[in-house]
Amino acid sequence: MRTPSLRFALASAFAVACAATAGCEARPDLAHPVREVAVNLIPLDSAEGQRLLFESEARAPFIPLVSHFETQASVTLCGPTTLAMVLNALEAPAPAPRAYAPHRLFTQENVLNGLTREVVSERAVERGGMSLRQAADVLHVYGLIVETHYAGASTVETFRAQALQYLSRDDHHVIVNYDRAALDQAGAGHISPLAAYDVESDRFLILDVSRYKAPPVWVRADALFAAMAAPVNAQDMRTRGYLLVRKGSDATR
Repeated sequence: MRTPSLRFALASAFAVACAATAGCEARPDLAHPVREVAVNLIPLDSAEGQRLLFESEARAPFIPLVSHFETQASVTLCGPTTLAMVLNALEAPAPAPRAYAPHRLFTQENVLNGLTREVVSERAVERGGMSLRQAADVLHVYGLIVETHYAGASTVETFRAQALQYLSRDDHHVIVNYDRAALDQAGAGHISPLAAYDVESDRFLILDVSRYKAPPVWVRADALFAAMAAPVNAQDMRTRGYLLVRKGSDATR
């Protein structure tokens, strides 16, 4: 049975996520654009989505990620936005953005910089987005320990077991790179973090960083894995996949 303090923390964090994603049913006074959700997905801000969160067995990253939830500023910046959220959630040593100085914070604008330019340039990401390998290499630059797993070399059973383990532990995160179309969503390749897993429904919670068009949703493990197993494109038959991320001992300062 959950303690009142945990229930309060989850409720508070959900309220933050709900307000941040501009889709909270508790605020009918606010006019929001309609974001259609495929029938196979369960929005976090629905009654069922809330129930899954409160009953989920693995949700250690939820509160840390929601505390740093932000929306990608353009269609190609899902990678930098996701990385900024995870780096902040792990309290990695961050730059001091001019807008917030002297306070330090990772943002989608500063996570790519002189330190990461040999991995990928800001301009290249603005033009064509970020690959799974590039995302992993950027996190390596900041001293995090990252395991890269391509769906074509894995199985849904392995993914489920590994993700469940990471989502059950503090300071551990899972980042997924998947094909939106495979989930009946608008768009193509996308990157976002996972925040929870519910065993009974076998669903993962994706904290979608493109909040202007897609809310956080619960998706079945087999459907998410199939979306990660989709080829990158017709010319590049490599699959997408997922990253297992945790703190290292030599974070870059």
